[in-house]
Amino acid sequence: MKNFVFISPNFPDNYWNFCRRLKENGLRVLGIGDCPYDNLTNELKNSLDEYYKVSSLENYDEVYRAVAFFIHKYGRIDWLESNNEYWLERDAYLRQDFNINSGFKPSDMPCVKFKSKMKERYLKAGIAVARYHMVDNYDACKAFIDEVSYPVIVKPDNGVGATRTYKLKNDDDLQEFFETKDDILYIMEEFIDGTVNSYDAIVNSEGVPLFETGNVTPVSLMDVVNNNDNSVFYIRNELPEDMRAKGRAALKAFEVRSRFVHFEFFRLNKDQHIGKKDEVVALEVNMRPSGGISPSMMNYANSTDVYEVWADMIAFDHTDKGTAERQYCIFTGRRDQRDYVLSREEILEIYKDHIREEGRVDPALATDMGDYMFLACFKTLPEMEAYATRVFEEK
Repeated sequence: MKNFVFISPNFPDNYWNFCRRLKENGLRVLGIGDCPYDNLTNELKNSLDEYYKVSSLENYDEVYRAVAFFIHKYGRIDWLESNNEYWLERDAYLRQDFNINSGFKPSDMPCVKFKSKMKERYLKAGIAVARYHMVDNYDACKAFIDEVSYPVIVKPDNGVGATRTYKLKNDDDLQEFFETKDDILYIMEEFIDGTVNSYDAIVNSEGVPLFETGNVTPVSLMDVVNNNDNSVFYIRNELPEDMRAKGRAALKAFEVRSRFVHFEFFRLNKDQHIGKKDEVVALEVNMRPSGGISPSMMNYANSTDVYEVWADMIAFDHTDKGTAERQYCIFTGRRDQRDYVLSREEILEIYKDHIREEGRVDPALATDMGDYMFLACFKTLPEMEAYATRVFEEK
Protein backbone atom coordinates (compact mmCIF):
# COMPACT_ATOMS: atom_id res chain seq x y z
CA MET A 1 0.00 0.00 0.00
CA LYS A 2 1.32 3.45 -0.96
CA ASN A 3 1.66 6.04 1.80
CA PHE A 4 0.50 9.60 1.17
CA VAL A 5 1.26 12.35 3.71
CA PHE A 6 -1.18 15.26 3.38
CA ILE A 7 0.01 18.47 5.06
CA SER A 8 -2.78 20.60 6.58
CA PRO A 9 -5.65 18.50 5.20
CA ASN A 10 -8.23 20.59 7.06
CA PHE A 11 -7.50 23.88 5.25
CA PRO A 12 -9.21 24.92 3.09
CA ASP A 13 -12.08 22.94 4.58
CA ASN A 14 -13.03 21.37 1.22
CA TYR A 15 -9.63 19.65 0.98
CA TRP A 16 -10.96 16.63 2.84
CA ASN A 17 -12.31 15.63 -0.57
CA PHE A 18 -8.75 15.09 -1.84
CA CYS A 19 -8.09 12.79 1.12
CA ARG A 20 -11.33 10.86 0.63
CA ARG A 21 -10.59 10.17 -3.03
CA LEU A 22 -7.03 9.08 -2.23
CA LYS A 23 -8.29 6.63 0.35
CA GLU A 24 -10.92 5.30 -2.05
CA ASN A 25 -8.10 4.67 -4.52
CA GLY A 26 -6.34 2.42 -2.02
CA LEU A 27 -3.71 4.78 -0.60
CA ARG A 28 -2.94 5.08 3.09
CA VAL A 29 -3.66 8.74 3.86
CA LEU A 30 -1.70 10.27 6.74
CA GLY A 31 -2.50 13.81 7.84
CA ILE A 32 -0.29 16.34 9.60
CA GLY A 33 -1.80 19.55 10.93
CA ASP A 34 -2.06 21.96 13.84
CA CYS A 35 -5.81 21.58 14.28
CA PRO A 36 -6.84 19.39 17.26
CA TYR A 37 -8.15 16.03 16.11
CA ASP A 38 -11.49 16.54 17.83
CA ASN A 39 -12.00 19.74 15.80
CA LEU A 40 -11.61 17.97 12.45
CA THR A 41 -14.80 17.32 10.53
CA ASN A 42 -16.15 13.78 10.55
CA GLU A 43 -15.69 13.70 6.77
CA LEU A 44 -11.97 14.38 7.15
CA LYS A 45 -11.54 11.98 10.06
CA ASN A 46 -13.11 9.22 7.96
CA SER A 47 -10.80 10.08 5.04
CA LEU A 48 -7.56 9.74 7.05
CA ASP A 49 -5.88 6.56 8.24
CA GLU A 50 -4.04 8.53 10.91
CA TYR A 51 -3.57 12.12 11.97
CA TYR A 52 -0.54 13.65 13.70
CA LYS A 53 -1.12 16.98 15.44
CA VAL A 54 1.72 19.47 15.73
CA SER A 55 1.58 22.66 17.77
CA SER A 56 2.47 24.70 14.67
CA LEU A 57 3.02 23.84 11.02
CA GLU A 58 5.53 26.69 11.01
CA ASN A 59 7.80 24.58 13.25
CA TYR A 60 9.81 22.50 10.79
CA ASP A 61 11.27 20.23 13.46
CA GLU A 62 7.82 19.22 14.64
CA VAL A 63 6.59 18.48 11.14
CA TYR A 64 9.83 16.61 10.41
CA ARG A 65 9.27 14.42 13.47
CA ALA A 66 5.70 13.76 12.36
CA VAL A 67 6.88 12.47 8.97
CA ALA A 68 9.59 10.41 10.68
CA PHE A 69 6.96 8.87 12.95
CA PHE A 70 4.85 7.84 9.97
CA ILE A 71 7.89 6.31 8.24
CA HIS A 72 8.77 4.36 11.38
CA LYS A 73 5.20 3.06 11.62
CA TYR A 74 4.22 2.56 7.98
CA GLY A 75 7.43 2.53 5.95
CA ARG A 76 8.55 4.66 3.03
CA ILE A 77 6.45 7.72 2.11
CA ASP A 78 5.50 7.69 -1.58
CA TRP A 79 3.85 11.12 -1.78
CA LEU A 80 3.85 14.27 0.35
CA GLU A 81 1.68 17.22 -0.61
CA SER A 82 -0.35 20.10 0.81
CA ASN A 83 -1.85 21.52 -2.43
CA ASN A 84 -1.34 24.85 -0.66
CA GLU A 85 0.78 27.76 -1.92
CA TYR A 86 1.89 28.70 1.58
CA TRP A 87 3.49 25.31 2.23
CA LEU A 88 5.09 24.65 -1.19
CA GLU A 89 8.63 25.25 0.05
CA ARG A 90 8.00 23.33 3.27
CA ASP A 91 6.74 20.40 1.20
CA ALA A 92 9.87 20.55 -0.98
CA TYR A 93 12.28 20.44 1.98
CA LEU A 94 10.42 17.52 3.54
CA ARG A 95 10.64 15.61 0.26
CA GLN A 96 14.35 16.29 0.08
CA ASP A 97 15.02 15.32 3.69
CA PHE A 98 13.07 12.07 3.40
CA ASN A 99 14.02 11.23 -0.20
CA ILE A 100 10.44 11.45 -1.46
CA ASN A 101 10.74 11.77 -5.23
CA SER A 102 7.15 12.49 -6.22
CA GLY A 103 7.25 16.31 -6.29
CA PHE A 104 9.27 19.51 -6.21
CA LYS A 105 12.54 19.68 -4.31
CA PRO A 106 14.09 22.93 -2.98
CA SER A 107 16.16 23.36 -6.15
CA ASP A 108 12.90 23.56 -8.14
CA MET A 109 11.46 26.34 -6.03
CA PRO A 110 12.90 29.58 -7.53
CA CYS A 111 10.97 29.40 -10.82
CA VAL A 112 7.69 28.59 -9.10
CA LYS A 113 7.94 30.96 -6.12
CA PHE A 114 9.74 34.07 -7.42
CA LYS A 115 7.78 36.18 -9.88
CA SER A 116 10.96 37.35 -11.60
CA LYS A 117 12.00 33.75 -12.26
CA MET A 118 8.51 32.86 -13.50
CA LYS A 119 8.92 35.47 -16.23
CA GLU A 120 12.00 33.65 -17.56
CA ARG A 121 10.01 30.44 -17.99
CA TYR A 122 7.04 32.22 -19.55
CA LEU A 123 9.41 33.80 -22.07
CA LYS A 124 10.83 30.35 -22.74
CA ALA A 125 7.26 29.31 -23.63
CA GLY A 126 7.01 32.21 -26.07
CA ILE A 127 4.53 34.13 -23.90
CA ALA A 128 4.93 37.88 -23.43
CA VAL A 129 5.53 39.25 -19.91
CA ALA A 130 5.25 42.72 -18.39
CA ARG A 131 8.43 44.78 -18.28
CA TYR A 132 9.81 44.83 -14.76
CA HIS A 133 12.48 46.15 -12.40
CA MET A 134 13.68 44.65 -9.13
CA VAL A 135 13.12 47.33 -6.50
CA ASP A 136 16.40 48.76 -5.26
CA ASN A 137 16.43 52.54 -4.78
CA TYR A 138 14.20 55.48 -5.58
CA ASP A 139 16.25 56.86 -8.49
CA ALA A 140 16.53 53.50 -10.29
CA CYS A 141 12.84 52.82 -9.86
CA LYS A 142 11.98 56.32 -11.08
CA ALA A 143 14.12 55.72 -14.17
CA PHE A 144 12.17 52.52 -14.87
CA ILE A 145 8.87 54.38 -14.43
CA ASP A 146 10.05 57.09 -16.83
CA GLU A 147 10.42 54.28 -19.39
CA VAL A 148 7.07 52.53 -18.82
CA SER A 149 4.98 55.40 -17.33
CA TYR A 150 2.67 55.40 -14.33
CA PRO A 151 0.87 53.50 -12.95
CA VAL A 152 3.14 50.64 -11.93
CA ILE A 153 2.44 47.60 -9.78
CA VAL A 154 4.76 46.73 -6.89
CA LYS A 155 4.53 43.37 -5.09
CA PRO A 156 6.75 40.92 -3.23
CA ASP A 157 8.90 38.87 -5.59
CA ASN A 158 8.03 35.88 -3.41
CA GLY A 159 4.47 36.41 -2.23
CA VAL A 160 1.06 34.77 -1.96
CA GLY A 161 -2.16 36.41 -3.15
CA ALA A 162 -2.42 40.21 -3.23
CA THR A 163 -0.88 40.91 0.17
CA ARG A 164 1.49 43.92 0.09
CA THR A 165 0.64 44.64 -3.55
CA TYR A 166 0.48 48.31 -4.50
CA LYS A 167 -0.56 50.36 -7.50
CA LEU A 168 1.64 53.46 -7.63
CA LYS A 169 0.10 56.29 -9.63
CA ASN A 170 2.54 59.18 -9.17
CA ASP A 171 5.79 60.30 -7.56
CA ASP A 172 4.08 60.86 -4.21
CA ASP A 173 2.95 57.22 -4.16
CA LEU A 174 6.47 56.14 -5.05
CA GLN A 175 7.96 58.22 -2.25
CA GLU A 176 5.44 56.90 0.26
CA PHE A 177 6.20 53.33 -0.79
CA PHE A 178 9.92 53.78 -0.13
CA GLU A 179 9.23 55.47 3.20
CA THR A 180 6.96 52.71 4.49
CA LYS A 181 8.04 49.48 2.77
CA ASP A 182 9.58 46.59 4.68
CA ASP A 183 12.88 44.90 3.83
CA ILE A 184 11.62 42.05 1.63
CA LEU A 185 12.48 41.94 -2.06
CA TYR A 186 9.89 43.64 -4.27
CA ILE A 187 9.36 43.54 -8.01
CA MET A 188 8.00 46.55 -9.93
CA GLU A 189 6.06 45.93 -13.13
CA GLU A 190 4.46 48.06 -15.80
CA PHE A 191 0.69 48.19 -15.42
CA ILE A 192 -1.16 45.87 -17.76
CA ASP A 193 -4.73 46.79 -18.65
CA GLY A 194 -6.15 43.30 -18.81
CA THR A 195 -8.62 40.87 -17.25
CA VAL A 196 -7.16 37.98 -15.28
CA ASN A 197 -7.85 34.63 -16.96
CA SER A 198 -6.51 31.32 -15.73
CA TYR A 199 -5.49 27.97 -17.12
CA ASP A 200 -6.13 25.22 -14.58
CA ALA A 201 -5.05 21.63 -15.16
CA ILE A 202 -4.39 18.30 -13.53
CA VAL A 203 -1.25 16.91 -15.16
CA ASN A 204 0.13 13.37 -15.11
CA SER A 205 3.75 12.21 -14.76
CA GLU A 206 4.38 12.74 -18.49
CA GLY A 207 3.12 16.33 -18.43
CA VAL A 208 -0.16 15.40 -20.16
CA PRO A 209 -3.27 17.25 -18.93
CA LEU A 210 -5.98 14.91 -17.64
CA PHE A 211 -8.35 17.80 -16.98
CA GLU A 212 -8.37 21.43 -18.13
CA THR A 213 -10.54 24.43 -17.31
CA GLY A 214 -10.12 28.12 -16.54
CA ASN A 215 -11.56 31.03 -14.63
CA VAL A 216 -12.10 34.74 -15.20
CA THR A 217 -11.67 37.40 -12.49
CA PRO A 218 -13.45 40.60 -13.61
CA VAL A 219 -12.26 42.60 -10.56
CA SER A 220 -8.57 42.33 -9.74
CA LEU A 221 -7.65 40.67 -6.46
CA MET A 222 -5.40 43.64 -5.72
CA ASP A 223 -8.43 45.97 -5.80
CA VAL A 224 -10.54 43.55 -3.76
CA VAL A 225 -7.91 43.50 -1.01
CA ASN A 226 -6.84 47.14 -1.06
CA ASN A 227 -10.37 48.58 -1.44
CA ASN A 228 -12.25 45.95 0.57
CA ASP A 229 -14.36 45.32 -2.54
CA ASN A 230 -16.79 42.54 -3.26
CA SER A 231 -15.08 39.43 -4.63
CA VAL A 232 -16.21 37.78 -7.85
CA PHE A 233 -14.82 35.25 -10.30
CA TYR A 234 -16.25 32.44 -12.37
CA ILE A 235 -15.32 29.15 -14.00
CA ARG A 236 -15.84 29.16 -17.74
CA ASN A 237 -18.17 26.79 -19.50
CA GLU A 238 -15.49 26.26 -22.17
CA LEU A 239 -11.75 26.94 -22.20
CA PRO A 240 -10.83 29.15 -25.19
CA GLU A 241 -8.35 27.56 -27.55
CA ASP A 242 -5.80 30.38 -27.25
CA MET A 243 -5.84 29.97 -23.46
CA ARG A 244 -5.46 26.20 -23.81
CA ALA A 245 -2.48 26.69 -26.13
CA LYS A 246 -0.77 29.18 -23.78
CA GLY A 247 -1.43 26.96 -20.78
CA ARG A 248 0.00 23.87 -22.42
CA ALA A 249 3.06 25.81 -23.58
CA ALA A 250 3.61 26.97 -20.00
CA LEU A 251 3.26 23.39 -18.71
CA LYS A 252 6.19 22.42 -20.92
CA ALA A 253 8.30 25.46 -20.04
CA PHE A 254 7.84 24.87 -16.31
CA GLU A 255 8.30 21.10 -16.76
CA VAL A 256 5.14 20.33 -14.79
CA ARG A 257 4.65 16.71 -13.75
CA SER A 258 2.03 15.07 -11.49
CA ARG A 259 0.40 18.25 -10.24
CA PHE A 260 -2.77 20.28 -10.03
CA VAL A 261 -1.81 23.77 -11.30
CA HIS A 262 -3.31 27.25 -11.63
CA PHE A 263 -1.57 29.48 -14.22
CA GLU A 264 -2.63 33.13 -14.44
CA PHE A 265 -2.69 35.28 -17.57
CA PHE A 266 -4.01 38.66 -18.68
CA ARG A 267 -6.37 38.95 -21.62
CA LEU A 268 -5.62 42.49 -22.82
CA ASN A 269 -8.48 44.99 -22.68
CA LYS A 270 -6.88 47.26 -25.27
CA ASP A 271 -3.80 47.62 -27.48
CA GLN A 272 -0.69 48.44 -25.43
CA HIS A 273 3.07 47.96 -25.38
CA ILE A 274 2.88 44.27 -24.52
CA GLY A 275 0.38 43.28 -27.23
CA LYS A 276 -2.88 43.82 -29.07
CA LYS A 277 -6.38 43.83 -27.58
CA ASP A 278 -7.64 40.33 -26.63
CA GLU A 279 -4.15 38.77 -26.76
CA VAL A 280 -3.14 36.53 -23.85
CA VAL A 281 0.01 37.50 -21.92
CA ALA A 282 1.63 36.07 -18.77
CA LEU A 283 0.93 37.03 -15.16
CA GLU A 284 2.21 34.30 -12.80
CA VAL A 285 2.03 30.60 -11.99
CA ASN A 286 0.72 28.74 -8.96
CA MET A 287 1.77 25.11 -8.59
CA ARG A 288 -1.35 24.12 -6.68
CA PRO A 289 -5.12 24.19 -7.23
CA SER A 290 -6.86 27.52 -7.58
CA GLY A 291 -7.62 28.73 -4.07
CA GLY A 292 -10.37 28.00 -1.64
CA ILE A 293 -13.63 26.65 -3.04
CA SER A 294 -12.43 26.73 -6.68
CA PRO A 295 -12.07 22.93 -7.09
CA SER A 296 -15.73 22.46 -6.13
CA MET A 297 -16.69 25.21 -8.61
CA MET A 298 -14.82 23.32 -11.33
CA ASN A 299 -16.94 20.31 -10.50
CA TYR A 300 -20.19 22.25 -10.82
CA ALA A 301 -19.10 23.88 -14.08
CA ASN A 302 -17.98 20.63 -15.69
CA SER A 303 -20.26 18.04 -14.05
CA THR A 304 -17.20 16.15 -12.87
CA ASP A 305 -15.09 15.55 -9.75
CA VAL A 306 -11.62 17.08 -9.88
CA TYR A 307 -10.80 15.63 -6.46
CA GLU A 308 -11.26 12.21 -8.03
CA VAL A 309 -9.31 13.13 -11.17
CA TRP A 310 -6.40 14.34 -9.02
CA ALA A 311 -6.48 11.22 -6.84
CA ASP A 312 -6.62 9.04 -9.98
CA MET A 313 -3.53 10.87 -11.25
CA ILE A 314 -1.74 10.15 -7.98
CA ALA A 315 -2.77 6.49 -7.81
CA PHE A 316 -2.91 5.44 -11.47
CA ASP A 317 -1.38 8.30 -13.54
CA HIS A 318 -4.58 8.43 -15.60
CA THR A 319 -8.33 8.78 -15.09
CA ASP A 320 -11.55 7.55 -16.60
CA LYS A 321 -13.45 10.44 -15.05
CA GLY A 322 -14.72 12.72 -17.79
CA THR A 323 -16.85 15.85 -17.98
CA ALA A 324 -20.51 16.13 -18.93
CA GLU A 325 -22.81 19.16 -19.15
CA ARG A 326 -20.81 22.38 -18.96
CA GLN A 327 -22.00 25.70 -17.58
CA TYR A 328 -20.71 28.82 -15.83
CA CYS A 329 -20.13 28.64 -12.09
CA ILE A 330 -19.73 31.98 -10.32
CA PHE A 331 -18.41 32.91 -6.88
CA THR A 332 -19.79 36.07 -5.31
CA GLY A 333 -18.29 37.17 -2.00
CA ARG A 334 -20.11 39.95 -0.12
CA ARG A 335 -18.85 42.18 2.73
CA ASP A 336 -20.51 42.26 6.15
CA GLN A 337 -20.27 46.04 6.43
CA ARG A 338 -22.15 46.74 3.18
CA ASP A 339 -25.93 47.20 2.98
CA TYR A 340 -27.19 45.14 0.05
CA VAL A 341 -30.62 45.36 -1.58
CA LEU A 342 -31.15 41.60 -1.54
CA SER A 343 -30.90 39.70 1.73
CA ARG A 344 -29.41 36.24 1.96
CA GLU A 345 -32.91 34.76 2.17
CA GLU A 346 -34.09 36.66 -0.91
CA ILE A 347 -31.09 35.50 -2.94
CA LEU A 348 -31.74 31.90 -1.96
CA GLU A 349 -35.42 32.21 -2.93
CA ILE A 350 -34.97 34.08 -6.21
CA TYR A 351 -32.05 31.94 -7.38
CA LYS A 352 -33.00 28.64 -5.73
CA ASP A 353 -32.55 26.76 -9.01
CA HIS A 354 -29.03 28.16 -9.46
CA ILE A 355 -27.43 28.33 -6.00
CA ARG A 356 -25.18 25.35 -5.31
CA GLU A 357 -23.52 26.42 -2.05
CA GLU A 358 -23.57 29.37 0.33
CA GLY A 359 -22.03 30.22 3.66
CA ARG A 360 -19.47 32.22 5.59
CA VAL A 361 -15.95 32.45 4.22
CA ASP A 362 -13.14 31.19 6.46
CA PRO A 363 -11.68 34.28 8.22
CA ALA A 364 -8.22 33.35 6.87
CA LEU A 365 -9.56 33.86 3.33
CA ALA A 366 -12.03 36.68 3.93
CA THR A 367 -9.66 39.52 2.99
CA ASP A 368 -9.40 38.08 -0.53
CA MET A 369 -12.79 36.43 -0.85
CA GLY A 370 -15.34 38.46 1.12
CA ASP A 371 -17.22 37.49 4.28
CA TYR A 372 -20.20 35.60 2.88
CA MET A 373 -20.22 33.67 -0.36
CA PHE A 374 -22.66 32.19 -2.84
CA LEU A 375 -21.85 29.69 -5.61
CA ALA A 376 -24.30 29.67 -8.49
CA CYS A 377 -24.47 28.07 -11.94
CA PHE A 378 -25.91 29.48 -15.17
CA LYS A 379 -26.19 28.32 -18.75
CA THR A 380 -25.34 31.67 -20.33
CA LEU A 381 -22.97 34.55 -19.62
CA PRO A 382 -25.70 37.28 -19.68
CA GLU A 383 -27.74 35.36 -17.06
CA MET A 384 -24.70 35.06 -14.85
CA GLU A 385 -23.75 38.72 -15.19
CA ALA A 386 -27.29 39.86 -14.37
CA TYR A 387 -27.23 37.67 -11.25
CA ALA A 388 -23.91 39.18 -10.08
CA THR A 389 -25.27 42.71 -10.56
CA ARG A 390 -28.29 41.94 -8.35
CA VAL A 391 -26.30 40.16 -5.65
CA PHE A 392 -23.93 43.12 -5.25
CA GLU A 393 -26.52 45.93 -5.61
CA GLU A 394 -26.43 48.21 -2.56
CA LYS A 395 -29.15 50.35 -1.05
